[in-house]
Amino acid sequence: MEHSSRSRRSQVTNYWPGFVDALSSLLLVIIFLLSLFMLSQFFLGQEISGKDTAMTRLNAQIAELTELLQLEKGQAGDLETSVATLEATLAATSAERDSLATQVAGMGAGGTAADKDAEIARLNADLEEKVDLSTEAQAQVALLNQQLSALRTQLAALEQALQATESKDQANKTQIADLGKRLNVALAQRVQDLSRYRSDFFGKLRQILEGRADVRVVGDRFVFQSEVLFAAGEAAISSEGQVELSKLASAIKDLESQIPADVSWVLRIDGHTDKRPINTPEFPSNWELSAARAISVAKFMIAEGVSARHLVPAGFGEFSPIDPAETEAAYRRNRRIEFKLTE
Repeated sequence: MEHSSRSRRSQVTNYWPGFVDALSSLLLVIIFLLSLFMLSQFFLGQEISGKDTAMTRLNAQIAELTELLQLEKGQAGDLETSVATLEATLAATSAERDSLATQVAGMGAGGTAADKDAEIARLNADLEEKVDLSTEAQAQVALLNQQLSALRTQLAALEQALQATESKDQANKTQIADLGKRLNVALAQRVQDLSRYRSDFFGKLRQILEGRADVRVVGDRFVFQSEVLFAAGEAAISSEGQVELSKLASAIKDLESQIPADVSWVLRIDGHTDKRPINTPEFPSNWELSAARAISVAKFMIAEGVSARHLVPAGFGEFSPIDPAETEAAYRRNRRIEFKLTE
């Protein structure tokens, strides 16, 4: 009979080494992927920073070009007004010149010869003066037309440069928007990773604390009734509480070794009391008592080897009850220590 039992045990296949090898390979792959993600996030941050600097410089150039464009448009308007004025003056001068020429031609009839000669001389002088004014006006009009043409050419160049700058600015905005989307996807992936670790952590705690009626899951947190860890009105952890917290500390240490260093996470330790007031020399209010209990738990975790930078103790006093009734059972449910894994 004993020989048959030994034979059956020897035939049982041991799958554990293969399972450990598979888990190790999976862990190495995850670490490699996270390393690639860290590098990509770093380069994305550098590229976005460079794009922000380029955007600032392009916006300054656009403002400067717009100002120059408005100034050139103003100068072009002034020149066009001057040209119109000079053309009107030129037309008036030409009309007066033609009138004088007509008067000179009509001097042949009436009056003495001396009067005619004097009048002709005067009219010739006026005519020459008008001709000189007309020539000067034409020269000024030609010069203004040249300046106006040069301004129009410069204005066209400025408008072209402004359009090119605006196009480049739009392209940069599009690229930055794309980088922002990629970064949001990366951050969402990081949150998803933390959720997965939180799920693993809760699963392990459920196994550790299975069968305890005074430890339960409420939403996204584990809840220990205060009686499990502390005597009434005290903040020192009881012997039974130290046993349970040691199990919890072991699970947290395993979690620390699994989550990559670049994932930001903490275990929040929230102390809560019931609504009945307390006033002792050590704890003047429920706030002091709840905070002292949370700190005691955090210190015990640190003594068990948990990193202090991943622990956040907080005291809520009686201000966050889970049962608003005023019964002994409700008071007992409200006296609790909650553990929450969060960012």
